[in-house]
Amino acid sequence: MKSLAELAAIRDKMRPIVDTREAGDDSIRIVVGMATCGIAAGARPVLNAFTDEISSRGLSNIIVTQTGCIGICQYEPVVEILAPGKDKVTYVHMTADKVSRVVNEHLIKGVPIAEYTFSHNVIH
Repeated sequence: MKSLAELAAIRDKMRPIVDTREAGDDSIRIVVGMATCGIAAGARPVLNAFTDEISSRGLSNIIVTQTGCIGICQYEPVVEILAPGKDKVTYVHMTADKVSRVVNEHLIKGVPIAEYTFSHNVIH
């Protein structure tokens, strides 16, 4: 059994990760498709990479969440980024290695990465 101090230390350590999963009205939402097809394609490491990257950079107002089937299974892992007042951006064939670039360029600088998007992959 853990002491109260040990439990408080665990809570404090996990707070940044938990905070990335709680929504606010003005928050950017990152939604990772976690249906069976997404998980089989590698969505869990993508979800974890987003949570870790956002937490390590100390970014706020960005929520990482998961959903079931997004409906484009052949493009899994799929990640949707929804920002208030902006069009939804759907990233496809995501990997944990691509997450840092998405966070840096899209979430911090505000420039989506076209080559990772659904539109780019369907047309080309």
